[in-house]
Amino acid sequence: MASLKNGDSRSKPLNLDVLSRKGPPVSVKSEVKDLEEQWIQRESPSTAGLVLIPDESPVVPECPAVLSETLQMIHPMTTDSWKTLIEQIGLLYQEYRDKSTLQEIETRRLQDAQTDPEECSASEEVPSEAEPTNTAESRTLPQISLLRNSTSRFNLWQDLPEIRSSGVLNILQPDEIKLQEAMFELVTSEASYYKSLNLLVSHFMENERLKKILHPSEAHILFSNVLDVMAVSERFLLDLEQRVEENIVISDVCDIVYQHTVNHFSVYVTYVSNQTYQERAYKQLLQDKTAFREVISQLEMDPKCKGLPFSSFLILPFQRITRLKLLVQNILKKVEEKSEKETTALEAHKELETVVKACNEGVRKMSRTEQMISIQKKLEFKIKSVPIISHSRWLLKQGELQQMNGPKTSRTLRTKKLFREIYLFLFNDLLVLCRQIPGDKYQVFDSAPRGLLRVEELEDQGQSLANVFILRLLENTDDREVSYMLKASSQSEMKRWMISLAPNRRTKFVSFTSRLLDCPQVQCVHPYVAQQPDELSLELADVLNILDKTDDGWIFGERLHDQERGWFPSSMGEEILNPKIRSQNLKECFRVHKSDDSQRRKLGSRNRQ
Repeated sequence: MASLKNGDSRSKPLNLDVLSRKGPPVSVKSEVKDLEEQWIQRESPSTAGLVLIPDESPVVPECPAVLSETLQMIHPMTTDSWKTLIEQIGLLYQEYRDKSTLQEIETRRLQDAQTDPEECSASEEVPSEAEPTNTAESRTLPQISLLRNSTSRFNLWQDLPEIRSSGVLNILQPDEIKLQEAMFELVTSEASYYKSLNLLVSHFMENERLKKILHPSEAHILFSNVLDVMAVSERFLLDLEQRVEENIVISDVCDIVYQHTVNHFSVYVTYVSNQTYQERAYKQLLQDKTAFREVISQLEMDPKCKGLPFSSFLILPFQRITRLKLLVQNILKKVEEKSEKETTALEAHKELETVVKACNEGVRKMSRTEQMISIQKKLEFKIKSVPIISHSRWLLKQGELQQMNGPKTSRTLRTKKLFREIYLFLFNDLLVLCRQIPGDKYQVFDSAPRGLLRVEELEDQGQSLANVFILRLLENTDDREVSYMLKASSQSEMKRWMISLAPNRRTKFVSFTSRLLDCPQVQCVHPYVAQQPDELSLELADVLNILDKTDDGWIFGERLHDQERGWFPSSMGEEILNPKIRSQNLKECFRVHKSDDSQRRKLGSRNRQ
């Protein structure tokens, strides 16, 4: 790979004339002294920040050009300063991630409480007790969520001594400072991530007692290719470090992200694809080997781990590659539209999205294959046998419903015999209808391609027919159309089955892919792990469009950053009430995915549960 540090044409060049001057280093204050004397800072009533307005001097060029030239004069950060910053990062990645997402939630809550769009913009970040109280300074120096920790002296880019003393904060506009903070967060979070990876290797993997307990094959399954992942992180961090050292105003980081994603991040796919084996091996070791359980418990109690479990270190690579994509999205939202930086950020995001999807598919592939084999063993065909196992097939939903006996005129019957049990296996391309028989077996009596299914909600005809819907098979196993009247145990279960059976059925609200600029939304305030194939696992601070919801506490949502759909308990989220914030969330996501618009439309309309 060509060195990014030496040969990247997209990085902003240093002003060599300034750096080669004899004598002591020249601070940016002296470089821009004349500039500052010719500009007057005046409060503008129509904006949230300070605007530089030129005086009557005819020799001063227009503001953007002057700023661009001035920023190129800034001298590089010393290596010692950067090393000090890295050493001062006291947070493990798990702690950083939790703090960052909680801060994002609080920020969005504050935005949602605002009614004026300018107030929302000015209040984009949540201030802390340690932040400046001066109103003008607060507007000029927007506070961004980063590594907030009492043991870390430097949290933000604007907190660096070089930045504070340079005077650059008086030159950059608030939006430009936000962009610097977004890029700086990507760098410092990678340092925090590397610190946690190093602890996984040095404290757990290389522990001599643990080595004696584990067979080499067990150790290989448990730790996989984590050494390769750590080597990639180290190389990535070194390139990011050098970029920060080049100029205290960071030129870009997305070009480095792009190069490393294309050339090196395949190690993440290997590691994450092993997750199913890893989890199984870890549970088995805890159950079978007392010595392993005791050593792990002792290692977890070490102050280095800060109370974090061993399992939280094992999932670091998957968490990081997902978070890295979101950090690039955050940068993309802040760069100037139609600029070179936007193009670079879009390229980096697209490559990261490819890696994340490959990771997800790697995780799913193993569990899906085992699940299909297990289902095939349970099925007995009363009709013509249908081959179940296929590389392109996976389970979407399974469960028991009640089938109504006899014709629809039997609705007037008031007897428990009106319904009998029926069991459905719904795959991404096929529906199999069964009845459970002794021996944990299922006898298949009908089937149909998923694309030939239609559902219709039955109007409430009384308590006995509550949560009843009609399932039509346009062409069943006998090549004829048939209908089944089915009853679910609850309203949410009925809606979940209807949406799964007929994914193209209109939901209550419009999806992200419609480009509607307002739609009910929630943000996740409690993480959720999917319990069923049609459910969606949620991370803190995820924002989702509400596509449908039930009276008994379930939401069918579409996550904005990746358009994944699924059900989750409504108690996991908080509704975003401010229409301006909802619209802004959608606009930002349209922008993030605009380089792959046609693909996004296809993906958005596909049920990927």
